[in-house]
Amino acid sequence: MDYEHKAKAVADCLLSYRRDESGWKVCRKSNDVVVSWRPSSEFPGNVYKGEGIVSGSPEKVWECLKPVPNGLRVKWDSNVKKFELLEQIMEDISICRTVTPSAAMGIIAPRDFVDVILVKQHEDGSISSNATNVIHPSCPSQPGYVRGFNHACGCICIPITGEPRKTRVFSFFQTDLGGLLPRSVVDSFFPSSMAEFYSNLTKAVKSLEDL
Repeated sequence: MDYEHKAKAVADCLLSYRRDESGWKVCRKSNDVVVSWRPSSEFPGNVYKGEGIVSGSPEKVWECLKPVPNGLRVKWDSNVKKFELLEQIMEDISICRTVTPSAAMGIIAPRDFVDVILVKQHEDGSISSNATNVIHPSCPSQPGYVRGFNHACGCICIPITGEPRKTRVFSFFQTDLGGLLPRSVVDSFFPSSMAEFYSNLTKAVKSLEDL
């Protein structure tokens, strides 16, 4: 599998999601975040977009978000139980396994996901993680976990001109959770989960800045 080509295609895809305003329907809105959705063109589900302003410099926000083993993400993100590096392809491209806990009061069983991830610095000073599902020989389906599949997803941290201690954060999720989950469970899970993601990220950044 050409992991490098696949990773770069995902980064282009997320950039197009960020720029294309058409077709998004708001499904959750608070002071901190707006969550929208539209039908995915990659699988029979939805792509969800979160957009919010997080108090904290882009460097601190990225410190909390960056996809690395033993990073901060597993400490604050309630949907990430374990994050493992399977293979480092290039300096900015890796293959990783993410384990998620059970959710929705146990209706959603623990999952695992195997993704190629590209970390990309953009010309406007933003930085992004870009991921999609791949098959890796070292990580077949594991007992005790339903194998899920992420389609183009990730986070983008964008500096705000004149506001060095604030960061605009876009997040994109389009995940085939696998298994036989009712569509209604999936459709209610993602908007609330993404709102919680921003709330927990904000707290994590604040605790980092308080150190």
